[in-house]
Amino acid sequence: MKLKLTTLALGAVMAAGPVMADLVFPSLSYRTGPYAAGGIPFADGYADYFTLLNERDGGIGGVMTKLIECETGYNTEKGVECYESTKGEGALVYQPLSTGITYQLIPKVTADNIPLHTMGYGRTSAANGEVFSNVFNYPANYWNGASGVVNYLLESNGGDLKGKKIALVYHNSAYGKEPIRTLEELSAKHGFELLALPVDHPGQEQKSQWLQIRRERPDFVTMWGWGVMNQVAIQEAANIRFPMENFIGVWWSGAEHDVMSAGDAADGYKALTFHNVGRDFPVFHHIQKYVVDTGKAAGAGDQIGTVLYNRGMYAAMLAAEAAKTAQGIHGTADINAAMMRDGMEALEINEAKMADLGMPNFGPSFNVSCENHGGPGLVGVTQWDASSKTWSLISDFKPTDGDVIGALVAEDSGAYAAENKITPNCN
Repeated sequence: MKLKLTTLALGAVMAAGPVMADLVFPSLSYRTGPYAAGGIPFADGYADYFTLLNERDGGIGGVMTKLIECETGYNTEKGVECYESTKGEGALVYQPLSTGITYQLIPKVTADNIPLHTMGYGRTSAANGEVFSNVFNYPANYWNGASGVVNYLLESNGGDLKGKKIALVYHNSAYGKEPIRTLEELSAKHGFELLALPVDHPGQEQKSQWLQIRRERPDFVTMWGWGVMNQVAIQEAANIRFPMENFIGVWWSGAEHDVMSAGDAADGYKALTFHNVGRDFPVFHHIQKYVVDTGKAAGAGDQIGTVLYNRGMYAAMLAAEAAKTAQGIHGTADINAAMMRDGMEALEINEAKMADLGMPNFGPSFNVSCENHGGPGLVGVTQWDASSKTWSLISDFKPTDGDVIGALVAEDSGAYAAENKITPNCN
């Protein structure tokens, strides 16, 4: 039977017991390479939140946290090397920040019984916890994103997309290909035409794709891009005078550096999100006071409130709350990776908890379970204002098409289970 301890009881256990080892959180970062502009603020936000917990709260449940950062350069081979070199340090959870690295780590973390959190990326069908016991992708995944785009367009067009044409400009990689099957299913369901246009790494050459868009004149464009690909795409869209209000990127195509280089031409561009934007949240005042002003920030402290800093901080918060949950379940603050997995599977995030953490309305409420490692897949939409140089949340976090996504998850996870001789199971 799982035992839940109150914070007071857990504190008593800590006071009576020996000094505990640090709670270790590896950071597979990429501060170098072609995608460093996105990797740096995420890594800073991730690190700064754990520093905040140490400086303000004395760690998690009375145990200090330790961040081990390992540079991957967004390279799959290096990412696997980072995993192998750090997993013996007491690592509680890995967040690889790469779909390519994720695919390589899934069998490894399962064998090693270490949880993997692929928040908003990775293998979407890992939402099926009966098959992927150690992989979690809450609060949203790429198939939620694909549906989120379509639902937003449906809502903006009177619920009818029949006869419309949607172009998908995507990074020609495992990451960029993730939404295609979902968009194909949604195309059949809602009667729109899908035009898929791959862009090879790193994405600096897109003339032919945007000439095709100019010829075929799609009603809307959605983008699964990363790094310089996003900047080039937005500029190319401006060059052919494609209306920015009809251009919607996934959450990895909606940061400040993606739009700034296009200047006023980027005004009105939209992007999906699964968390809020800006710095008007109490948690950031705490980070400023306890982390930046004391000289303990991972970076220069100038990224607070930017999209990817916020995302890194949000990822760290979810990891910390899962650790607290694991401590309560197992009656000890000195948790290991297997216990952390249990905490992630029992994680509950609600608005009251978010407010207590200084993050009111920062993200959607959700629960995780053995059957569902992905949460409800609620997705919002942001929009760029070039004059104020700010993103605004213009949509609530709304449900996505569970019927279509659920069927795809069952199909893909079932095929994976058969191929790898896994018997779906929930303990």
